[in-house]
Amino acid sequence: MGCVKLVFLMLYVFLFQLVSSSSLPHLCPEDQALALLQFKNMFTVNPNASDHCYDYTDQRIQSYPRTLSWNKSTDCCSWDGVHCDETTGQVIALDLRCSQLQGKFHSNSSLFQLSNLKRLDLSYNDFTGSPISPKFGEFSDLTHLDLFDSRFTGLIPSEISHLSKLHVLRISDLNELSLRLHNFELLLKNLTQLRELNLEFINISSTIPSNFSSHLTNLWLSYTELRGVLPERVFHLSNLELLDLSHNPQLTVRFPTTIWNSSASLVKLYLSRVNIAGNIPDSFSYLTALHELDMVYTNLSGPIPKPLWNLTNIESLGLHYNHLEGPIPQLPIFEKLKKLSLRNNNLDGGLEFLSFNRSWTQLEELDFSSNSLTGPIPSNVSGLRNLQSLYLSSNNLNGTIPSWIFSLPSLIVLDLSNNTFSGKIQEFKSKTLIIVTLKQNKLEGPIPNSLLNQKSLFYLLLSHNNISGHISSSICNLKTLIVLDLGSNNLEGTIPQCVGEMKEYLSDLDLSNNRLSGTINTTFSVGNSLRVISLHGNKLTGKVPRSLINCKYLTLLDLGNNQLNDTFPNWLGHLSQLKILSLRSNKLHGPIKSSGNTNLFTRLQIMDLSYNGFSGNLPESILGNLQAMKKIDESTSFPEYISGPYTFFYDYLTTITTKGHDYDSVRIFNSNMIINLSKNRFEGHIPSIIGDLVGLRTLNLSHNALEGHIPASFQNLSVLESLDLSSNKISGAIPQQLASLTFLEVLNLSHNHLVGCIPKGKQFDSFGNSSYQGNDGLRGFPLSKHCGGDDQVTTPAELDQEEEEEDSPMISWQGVLVGYGCGLVIGLSVIYIMWSTQYPAWFSRMDLKLEHIITTRMKKHKKRY
Repeated sequence: MGCVKLVFLMLYVFLFQLVSSSSLPHLCPEDQALALLQFKNMFTVNPNASDHCYDYTDQRIQSYPRTLSWNKSTDCCSWDGVHCDETTGQVIALDLRCSQLQGKFHSNSSLFQLSNLKRLDLSYNDFTGSPISPKFGEFSDLTHLDLFDSRFTGLIPSEISHLSKLHVLRISDLNELSLRLHNFELLLKNLTQLRELNLEFINISSTIPSNFSSHLTNLWLSYTELRGVLPERVFHLSNLELLDLSHNPQLTVRFPTTIWNSSASLVKLYLSRVNIAGNIPDSFSYLTALHELDMVYTNLSGPIPKPLWNLTNIESLGLHYNHLEGPIPQLPIFEKLKKLSLRNNNLDGGLEFLSFNRSWTQLEELDFSSNSLTGPIPSNVSGLRNLQSLYLSSNNLNGTIPSWIFSLPSLIVLDLSNNTFSGKIQEFKSKTLIIVTLKQNKLEGPIPNSLLNQKSLFYLLLSHNNISGHISSSICNLKTLIVLDLGSNNLEGTIPQCVGEMKEYLSDLDLSNNRLSGTINTTFSVGNSLRVISLHGNKLTGKVPRSLINCKYLTLLDLGNNQLNDTFPNWLGHLSQLKILSLRSNKLHGPIKSSGNTNLFTRLQIMDLSYNGFSGNLPESILGNLQAMKKIDESTSFPEYISGPYTFFYDYLTTITTKGHDYDSVRIFNSNMIINLSKNRFEGHIPSIIGDLVGLRTLNLSHNALEGHIPASFQNLSVLESLDLSSNKISGAIPQQLASLTFLEVLNLSHNHLVGCIPKGKQFDSFGNSSYQGNDGLRGFPLSKHCGGDDQVTTPAELDQEEEEEDSPMISWQGVLVGYGCGLVIGLSVIYIMWSTQYPAWFSRMDLKLEHIITTRMKKHKKRY
C-alpha cells in the first residue's frame, strides 16, 4: 500500500512539474534581443511625425515610437510590436508600422538575424531613401511582408521572389521604387500562395503577366505605369475580391463577354484613368457581390450603360469625368446605394426621377455637378433623408431651392453654385455643415442665422448673388471657417471688427463688390492665417490698416475701388508672401518714398496702384526689389493659376488692366507679371531698371507726367505682351530694339513728344495709327508721314533738320533751275581747283553728300505736288 502511495506521489510531482514548466513563458533568445536592440539603435524617432497615419485603405492608425519601450532589462517577447512563439520563444513577428522610425536602413541590418520571422511590418516609417536589401529574401518562413510607404528607393530586388510562403506582399512608395519586368514575372511565378499583392506607385512600366496566384483575393496595381492589354484571366480569378488598376492610362481593359469566374466574389473594382475598350457588356449584370465600382476618366460615352443598373448590391458608383450623354433614366432600386457620382459628363434633362426614388434611404452622397441638367429641383423628394453631400453645381438648374434640402438633418456639404436658383436661403436644420457654396446664382435676402451658428463650417461661399442686409458680428462665431466669400452681393454697413480676430483657421476673406462703408476698423490679430483679403469695390474710407502687417501669410491684398485716403503703405513690403497688391482707384497720394530696404515686395507679381494721386518720381527702389519679376515663368504649356491650399471651391480673383482692357474678377496665372502705375501724377524719367524685370507681361505707365526717353533696356522684356506709355511727356525716338519684342500684342505710345521713324518688323508691323497718334514728330508705317525709301532710321538731330527744311517757304521750280545753273558753274570751278591741287578724295566725299541732299529734296517736293 505504501508503495502504491509512493508511486502516485511521484506521478503527481512529475505531472505538476510538467504542467508548471509548460505554463511558464519561454524567454526570447539573448541573441535575438540583442539584434532587436541593435536595430533600434540604428534609427532615431522622427521629431516631425504625426500622431497618426492612414493606411492604403484610408484607415487611421495611431502613430507612436514603439521601440522606445525596448530595453535589455526586460524580456523582448514583452516589447511593443514584438511577438514570440509560445513554445520556443523565438521572435516570429515584428509589427513596427507607424513607429516614427527615421534613418538609413542598412543592407547588413541586425534585423536579418531574426531568421524565424513569419510576419514583418515596417510600413509608414522614414528610411530616408534607403534601397530595399536583397536579404529580405532570406526570411524563408515569411508569410506577411509590408514595406508600404516607408521611403525606400531604387529597384525592388529579385530576391523577394524567393519568399515562396508569402500570403501578403505590400511594397509601395510614391514613384521612388521600380520593378523590372523580369522580376515582376518572377514574383507572380514563385509566389503561388499570395492572397494580397499591393504594388501601388511602383514604376513597373510593362505589360501585365497572366500567371497570378489562383489564391489571390486583393490586387492593387494603381499608378504603376502598366501598359498593353489586361489579360482576361485576371477577371477569372475565382477568389478575387478587390481589383485596383486605376491611374494607368496606357493600360487597355476589355471586359469578358461571358460570365466572370470572379462574379460571385468581386466586391471592389477600381478602373479610373484606364482605357476601357468597347462597351460595358451584359456580363456586368452578374457581378452580384459588387459593392464599389469606380470608372472615372475612362472615356465612356453614350447613354449610361444599362448593365450597371443590375448591380443590386452596389454601394458606391463613380462614373464621373466621362462622356456620358442623354437624360438620367429612372434609376433602379439601389437599396444599399450610398454614393452616386455622375459629375462632369454631358447629361441633360431634368431631375424629376428624384421624386420617384423612394428606396434610396441609405444614399449619403449625390453628385450630378458639371452637366447640362435643366429645370428645377423637385420639391416632393422624400427618399433622401440620410443625404449628407449634395453636389449640383455648374448646371442650368433654376427655380427656388426646395425646403427638403434645408431640412436634411445630417447635411454636411451643399454645392449648388453656378446655376440660376432664385429666392431666399432658408434656415438649415443641419448642425453639421462643413461646406456651403451657393455662389453665382440669383439668391436674395439676408444670410440665415443658422449658417452663422455652425460649429464645424469650413467653407461659406455665397458670392455673386443678390444677398442683402448687414454682415452680422455673429459670423465671428464660425471658429473653424477657412474661406468666407461674400463678394459681389448687395451687403451694406460696416465690416465687423471681430473678423480680423478669426485667426485660427480663416485663410481667404472676400467681401469685394458690395456696398460696405466706413473705415476698415478691424484689427488683424498676430498669428492669423489669412492668405487672401479682397475688399475691392466698396465704399471704404480712412487709411490702410497698419495691423495688416500681422498677416504673415498674405498672398493677395485687393483694396482697390474704394475711397481710402492715405500715403503709400511701404510697410506692406515686409509681407514676404505677398504676390498680388491692388490699391487702384482710391485717394492715395504723395510720393512713394524709398525705405532703403532691398527685401521689400520681393515676391510681388502684380502691382496695381493706378487711378490714385501718387506724385514724384517712379518708385525706383521698389521696382528694383521685384525679384519675382526678374525671371521668366517657363510653365507656358500648362500654365498654373496663383492659388492657395484651399482653392477647390475658391479661386484667387482680382481686377487687372492688361492689353488695354480692364478685367474684373479674373483668375491669375503664375506667369502674370503686371505693373500698373497709370492715372497718377508721377513725373521724371522712366527708370532703366525696369528692363531688369524680364518676366514682365504688362507695363502701364500711362496718364502721368513722365518725360525723357524710352529706356533702351526695355529690349530685355522679351515676354512683354502689353506696353502703355500714353499721355505723358516722353520725347526722343522709339528705340529700334523694341522691334525684337515678339510677344508684344498691345502698344500705346500715343500723346507724347516722340520723334523719328517708327521701328519696322515683327510686331511693329501689326500696330495701327492709334498706337502713335498725338506724336507729331513720328514717321513711318502706319502713319501717313513716311521715312523715305532707304529704310534707315532717322536720328532726332536729322529729323529736326528735315522739319526745319519742310517748314521753309515753298521753292519754285524756276528758282531750283537757277540754283542748279549757278551751282554748276561754281561746281566746275571748284572741281578744277581741287583736281589741280590733288584733292580727289575730298571731292568724292563732297559729291556724294551733294547728291544725297539734292535727291532727298527732289523727292520731298514731288510728294508735295
